[in-house]
Amino acid sequence: MARMELAPLRPWDDFFPGADRFAKPDFADLAKWNNRVISNLLYYQTNYFAVAIVVFLVVGFLNPLGMFLGGAVVSLVFMVSVWAGENKNFIKNFKKKNPTLFVIAVMGTSYFLLSLCGGVMVFIFGITFPLLLILVHASLRLRNMKNRLENKIEGVGMKKSPMGIILDLLDQQEEKINKIQDFLESKLNKE
Repeated sequence: MARMELAPLRPWDDFFPGADRFAKPDFADLAKWNNRVISNLLYYQTNYFAVAIVVFLVVGFLNPLGMFLGGAVVSLVFMVSVWAGENKNFIKNFKKKNPTLFVIAVMGTSYFLLSLCGGVMVFIFGITFPLLLILVHASLRLRNMKNRLENKIEGVGMKKSPMGIILDLLDQQEEKINKIQDFLESKLNKE
């Protein structure tokens, strides 16, 4: 079993290197786009957590009770949906085949529950906005060689990170591990 490691904070000039390292994803090839997003989520995870924490702190400072309530509701809905995904095959298959729709369903349910409490603005700015920033960056940022190598190391289970655990809960890691295993086997068979 791999031990938990927090990925290093990537230099900000690597995180935001300039327009030449960003490109629009190929919307026709959803598997390739998903792979880019997952790879970037794993590689830049500490930077993403830092950005999210800054936004959480700003919104939390402005409305601490609302931010606490929003975080609790989203966490509770996410935990219930992960539990349901592990115990109900229909939800597990849906989560594996449509991870984006699954996250949207979790966020939609959280939005509905928070609207009952009057915490919609906190939800939009404190929770949804950081997730949107992370998704946009992960979708647009092109991968580099260090990114690919780091993801292969995590994919074969040599180390585990918080984002890797989150992606495992969303059933997004097994496919990458199978691809890496196929790649390694093909290299060994050639020799």
